[in-house]
Amino acid sequence: MLLNYIWIAFFLVGALVALIRVMTTGDGSIFSAMVDALFSAATTGFEISLGLAGVLTLWQGLLNIGEKSGLIGRFARVTAPFFHVLFPSLPKGHPVTGTMLMNFSANLLGLDNAATPLGLQTMRELQEENKQKDTASDAMIMFLAINASGLTLIPITIIMYRIQLGSASPADIFVPILLATGASTLAAILMVSFKQKINLFRKAFVIPLLIFLAIVVGIIWWASSVDRETLTTQSTMISHLVLLSMVILFIGSGAFAKRNVYEDFIDGAKDGFKTAVTIIPYIVAVLVGVGIFRASGAMDWLMSGISYLVSLLGLDTAWVDALPTMLMKPLSGSGARGLMIDAMETFGADSFVGRLACMVQGASDTTFYILALYYGSVSIKKTRYTLGVSLLSDLIGMISAVSIAYLFFA
Repeated sequence: MLLNYIWIAFFLVGALVALIRVMTTGDGSIFSAMVDALFSAATTGFEISLGLAGVLTLWQGLLNIGEKSGLIGRFARVTAPFFHVLFPSLPKGHPVTGTMLMNFSANLLGLDNAATPLGLQTMRELQEENKQKDTASDAMIMFLAINASGLTLIPITIIMYRIQLGSASPADIFVPILLATGASTLAAILMVSFKQKINLFRKAFVIPLLIFLAIVVGIIWWASSVDRETLTTQSTMISHLVLLSMVILFIGSGAFAKRNVYEDFIDGAKDGFKTAVTIIPYIVAVLVGVGIFRASGAMDWLMSGISYLVSLLGLDTAWVDALPTMLMKPLSGSGARGLMIDAMETFGADSFVGRLACMVQGASDTTFYILALYYGSVSIKKTRYTLGVSLLSDLIGMISAVSIAYLFFA
């Protein structure tokens, strides 16, 4: 419902600002610019959504190969000790860990739309273990807090948007997003563990954490010791290497299991295309609203006002133009996606603001939507502290994204 009010405000506030500008300047061309923005944004939204179909088709096909070949199952067995630390209330070897891992895998690949049905299935299985059917269990809270924190390893869809919008180095946000979403997810895990009195000082958790922190420290040291051009070139190369390795891993697992890899890919890919088609109306709706809001001059007024307040605090204002994406992200994935695309179109895909908007999109998730959808699917009314923890981890992710963007791209 909140997104409904925001969307209506884009049009009404935009129209009001346009009228004020016409009355004060006498320039009637504002209305022409708004009409042009209306149709241009609708066309852009459709073209971008259609282009995304190929990416979703590819990665959901690969994910299906991983499931059918047993690769996901092997990952589940390897990560079982780690999951048992975070979800101590679940019996060891519970089948929900396999579904949970597939949900996390889809999120790690940036396939948030593909992750949703897996997340709903996980919630149904967790509800079977839940003794108070109207109240969120500890396992549910941990699962949703991790989901809402972003949890993105390879931001496939964001990279695709950057390619479509003319980025010269579309994958250069890979490492920065990994760092920002890592901070957000780690914060969520630590806060929920503190509330649930989970003992994290166990090898199954500490060793992966130390490895991750070592990687983060190494990346930050490397980023601060090389020039910007080298940083961009090498981080892009690493991103491409990881992406290619994932493709080979999934296909290789299917071949090793003597599966019909091609048929498994096709079966999964069909769902990817369906998902891409369903998001077209959402992207078009948001881009049209933002287009009217920006063409009227309302966006410039809003950002100028915020920039002025930030400058009074003695802070740099370069990040302010990515603020709309930050504010929208907890409310709506499609809304934030539209604002990210708008930022790249307005400032350039490889601009500081364009890259930061992409990082913000990958550093957290749609907290209100996830909680409403997942809890609603199993009729949970008492969500306890899930929202507070999730919003706080979102904030940490946003702050991390801004700080890391200055380190990599300022």
